[in-house]
Amino acid sequence: MSAELTIEQLAAVSGMSVRNIRAHQARGLLDPPEVRMRVGYYGEAHVAQLKLIRDLQADGFNLAGIKRLLEDGRGTAERLARVRAVLSSSSRAEAPETLTRAELGRRFHVAGDRAPEVLARAERLGILVAAGPDRFLVPSPTLLAVAEQVVARGISLDGALAVFEQIERHCDAVSAAFVRLFMEQVWRPFEEAGMPEERWTEMDESVRALRPLAAEALQAILGQRMSAQIDAAFGELTRRLGNGGQEPGAGVQ
Repeated sequence: MSAELTIEQLAAVSGMSVRNIRAHQARGLLDPPEVRMRVGYYGEAHVAQLKLIRDLQADGFNLAGIKRLLEDGRGTAERLARVRAVLSSSSRAEAPETLTRAELGRRFHVAGDRAPEVLARAERLGILVAAGPDRFLVPSPTLLAVAEQVVARGISLDGALAVFEQIERHCDAVSAAFVRLFMEQVWRPFEEAGMPEERWTEMDESVRALRPLAAEALQAILGQRMSAQIDAAFGELTRRLGNGGQEPGAGVQ
């Protein structure tokens, strides 16, 4: 994108108001536009700068702190943004798809009075995102396909969504534990050392490794615990069948 955007167009592209763009420019947070025929034009660099400002604000930086980061001459702000992007992005990012209410109803055999309740629950879980009248965005088609396969094997949709809710809660705790461990034992010593230039490559490599290592650990532990739970469940089933269908310990009165 060359410098072809007016300030109004820049506002539309960046999602930031014209007033805020002018304020950031006045504070020296945004490079001046290219002026042609008394009209200022903006380009890709300005869009990237505004995104960086917005991301840093979302991370809790005030404008004075953002200005210090942008002016430190070492590219710290850009590097922090890159670290944040790597931590929050997935190497297996999926292309979302859009489905109608009718398509979802056919796939999950949900219709009538229960449909609004089920759809609302799926929205709360982030499985669906409303995208207009009777249309829904599916951020993770894989997750939706898993739900569909689970339902096809005789498990109720309500039951599947309840398990997904539990998984979400546990995964939040696991994710927080991994990120906290990284911030306390990798990032904080780096920050306390003054974020030396020669160690940024090491930080980049550590950040990129965090997500796949966490995913592998979670998958390995889940596999072990799933085996243990299956053994326990089928051991109980075997004992019950061997007892003539009675609960263990139950006898003839």
